Amino acid sequence: MNDSEMKRVPDSIYLEITTENKQQSLPLHTSITLFLLSYCESTSFRVILLSAKSGEQWNWVGDLPSTLAADQVQLPEPPPLVRACKLPAVLEADGMFCRAGLAVVLRNIVQKTSKDSPGHLNISSLLGFKNTCLKACAEVSRWTRLCEIEIPSAVEDHLGNPTQRCIPPAVLLLEKRLGEPVKVHNDDKLRRQKLQQQATSQSTPQEEGSGATVTLCKPTCGVELDAAMAKLTTDGSTDADTKKPADIRRVKTSHLPELEHHFAEGLYFTLTDVVLLPCIHQYLSSLQRHTPDALASLPLLVRWYCRVQDVPGVRRAAENCGMTLFTPQPSESGVVLPELSTPGELELESTQPEKMPFVGGPRPTLTKLKNSGIEAVFSPHPCPSWTVPWEDLPTAVNPSTGKMSDTRAIRKCQQLNNLVAMVTQLVHPGDTVVDFCSGGGHVGIVLAHMLPQCQVILVENKEESLVALHACGVATDMVLERCLQAGAAFVISPCCYGFIQNTQKFTFPRSQTFSKILDYKEHMILCRFADQTAVQLPEDRRKIGKSCMGLVDLDRCLAAETRGYTVKVMTMEPESCSPKNNMLVGQPRPKHIMSG
Repeated sequence: MNDSEMKRVPDSIYLEITTENKQQSLPLHTSITLFLLSYCESTSFRVILLSAKSGEQWNWVGDLPSTLAADQVQLPEPPPLVRACKLPAVLEADGMFCRAGLAVVLRNIVQKTSKDSPGHLNISSLLGFKNTCLKACAEVSRWTRLCEIEIPSAVEDHLGNPTQRCIPPAVLLLEKRLGEPVKVHNDDKLRRQKLQQQATSQSTPQEEGSGATVTLCKPTCGVELDAAMAKLTTDGSTDADTKKPADIRRVKTSHLPELEHHFAEGLYFTLTDVVLLPCIHQYLSSLQRHTPDALASLPLLVRWYCRVQDVPGVRRAAENCGMTLFTPQPSESGVVLPELSTPGELELESTQPEKMPFVGGPRPTLTKLKNSGIEAVFSPHPCPSWTVPWEDLPTAVNPSTGKMSDTRAIRKCQQLNNLVAMVTQLVHPGDTVVDFCSGGGHVGIVLAHMLPQCQVILVENKEESLVALHACGVATDMVLERCLQAGAAFVISPCCYGFIQNTQKFTFPRSQTFSKILDYKEHMILCRFADQTAVQLPEDRRKIGKSCMGLVDLDRCLAAETRGYTVKVMTMEPESCSPKNNMLVGQPRPKHIMSG
């Protein structure tokens, strides 16, 4: 396929459709994606629905109508890259690059549609300030996890039992978030406009007998809403007078009124609102039918739902997707519902304990482990002098030909020597090699040239990147878990130990051996001091840091060994190639080895 043909072929979006009792339905992640495509009036993608049946086999169902997709193309089954991903997923036209995950796919839709149709509906504004809306992954961002995972999951659980009277904690947390003051970049101007507006309204005499009426869905327009609606236009301009009276300009910032939420992330309609609308629509529709009295406990969420309907293009997109938007009407039955301020009911279940200040250094923790017979153990490097045959590879593959300094290029080559040496010892012809946390692709590209008989796949979470050699923080544990699930051998270079913390999926210590000796706080002390290996630190500090690194990785190894693996912790050669110079090299024991 030549370049001109490639430009005519759209990227493909693969979405899940479920079938139960011969009835087809769309999961919320699919509904959200279709709603965004309709709102953007995007024609940049072909949409393909897949039905999941037995096991992990995906069977093709068909394309959507032309209103939401390009020309239909019959496919016998999805490509291998798509089968390996959790939907939704976007496969580029050449079939070589796949994006997966709800937030990643939605951001790609906005970016590509904006590029293909610049200025249309000001789509790019959906990505928010500095294009960061839902950019951080759910593992590190509490807000992304709430919007991308927990709200959809809570709503789908509710729809399975719509008569339950308990409001999901995730929904309560969103209600609380909508009541918090808005923090936006350079908000001083808007807050002074609001103060001026309040002063003007207070000085305006009211007719006798007039009173204020509070409604859930039609609040009085203010500075926040004016700014929000102006953002939705292509020029983003407002008609507000920017010059304020002298007394308004002299008011201290700390005395200015707070800005109120009008949309999920504050003043402006963003991708987060697009994600939440199909979820909240189904949830409020269910409450209206089954427990309308519960609506009275969610006034801010109801107000948000009504306000979003007034955003240009939302009603059209909802109608195209079969969503009948409505105005919720809470009943007055007097039923007592959970108080939002009750501790423990707002916060979602989280494995992360209360943050406590660390007191003292790592020596008490190291001594505690040593008294239990546990010390850092490093296996000898099997080929410390082996190097990549750089002279046999294309010049562009060598880091020394890039923009980095000579010193950094030398260290990068040394790091690559270590990782490539370990991988080449483990692989066999026909294997698939996955370079997680691939960054700029230094490891994966070298491996692809050196292992032409293998398929090399690069996986990276950051949009700006395409193995940055190091898997930062819990990324190491995410990669390790994926390898254990697949029964695959692995070579991992951990990094950023100080960023390790309990998450929704992982708790620390990882192994039962360490858990019997250390609590979470003590393990975190090891992690924090494992980051103290920089060359400018005193030698004794670096030795303690190296020991802490070894113990954190030993904990990971022990956890993997209980699942049928043999794992070694090694040190890169030379040690000076990186302050984070540990390597975890593991492979399943013979009876656990899986094909591929």
